[in-house]
Amino acid sequence: MDPRYQHSSMEAEHLETPKKANSSLIASAFIEYAAYFIIFLGFLYFLVMYLFPKF
Repeated sequence: MDPRYQHSSMEAEHLETPKKANSSLIASAFIEYAAYFIIFLGFLYFLVMYLFPKF
């Protein structure tokens, strides 16, 4: 037997990972980060309209 292929009888273990994404999980994460972004924009609006003119 050729020494390069002496371990050819051993098979590598293949692990299958699920590649399906739960669409409701993605949608809820999008809504969460969209809400954070809107709150951040509201905070910036408050700073610009109310606090900056006082200086």
